[in-house]
Amino acid sequence: MTAALTHAPHTVFRRTDDLTADAPPEVRGIGRDGVRLLVASQSSSGAVRISHTTFSAIGDHLLPGDLLLVNNSATVAGEVDARLDGRGAVVVHVATALDDGTWVVELRSAPDAAHPLLDALEGDLVELASGGPRLRLEAPYPRSDSSPTGRGNRLWRAVDIEGSALAEHLATHGRPIAYGYLRSRYPVDAYQTVFARLPGSAEMASAARPFTASLVAGLVSSGVLVAPVTLHTGLSSQEAGEAPQPERFAVSGETADLVNLVRSRGSRVVAVGTTATRAIESAADPDGRVHPAAGWTEVVISPDRPARVVDGLVTGWHDPDASHLLLVESVAGAALAQRAYDEAVAHRYAWHEFGDAGLFLPRR
Repeated sequence: MTAALTHAPHTVFRRTDDLTADAPPEVRGIGRDGVRLLVASQSSSGAVRISHTTFSAIGDHLLPGDLLLVNNSATVAGEVDARLDGRGAVVVHVATALDDGTWVVELRSAPDAAHPLLDALEGDLVELASGGPRLRLEAPYPRSDSSPTGRGNRLWRAVDIEGSALAEHLATHGRPIAYGYLRSRYPVDAYQTVFARLPGSAEMASAARPFTASLVAGLVSSGVLVAPVTLHTGLSSQEAGEAPQPERFAVSGETADLVNLVRSRGSRVVAVGTTATRAIESAADPDGRVHPAAGWTEVVISPDRPARVVDGLVTGWHDPDASHLLLVESVAGAALAQRAYDEAVAHRYAWHEFGDAGLFLPRR
């Protein structure tokens, strides 16, 4: 059972479901970098400023010497149809392979994966469609003393009974992980960012999606620095108060050195997304100095463990109970986050992975 968070986000807001972006912006007649951008900044006196623009103008709010940290993980096709023995049709979301050869999976309602199934049991068998392998649910993942919902387990550690057929089946029959709020299915290319290089993410590191090659080139030519980190995303929480699961990450020596140099000069480190934030913070010591690191991270950025390195954040818009909000608040501060979310709701910004964006630049 997945661990519950010890703090809830301070940010409180109401969002109606019709604010969800139900298709990529290109399908909605907008370019990738044509989505809206809300910029929330704070002066040295503490005054909050909110401005509304388009993502293509993000360079207007960055300075030469600022460093953008981007996640170079690429999205994989991790969703397949299946049947749960004795229960019927389900959708399986595959998060990642573990070091012992088992897999982290989630069972969701068919046909559109709108809801998690929380009443599966250890030993249940799942037969993948199109002649795919069978999976056996071994144990909840990760184990803890209590479920955040009190009703069951969202994530499971599963065994591929056929031994090594799951990866091949996903490569042939898998599709990008998606949820019930999308109007249609979209190809895996729609779930890649311009920085994607290393396959491994179950869900898109979506904060970087609005960047285009030409936008990045313009930022670099103006003096903004860009450096990669890697964090292979798991399956986002669908239940209130659920902490992020362990995820694979890597921070190279080159990126660590550049981050430390930028910080020593007093320039800003702006993470593109909560995933890039988690990666770089997982490689930081208590004083905020970054070291090369790789492996599994269980770091959760929250009031218990505030951000030490990141000064600013590019992000999408998260639901009120999502653990991502704790990270946003850790970087931006609760007051700035609250003001920004109130403005985003009032101006009807689009939510979720294909939606609009925010840039948080708190006073430091």
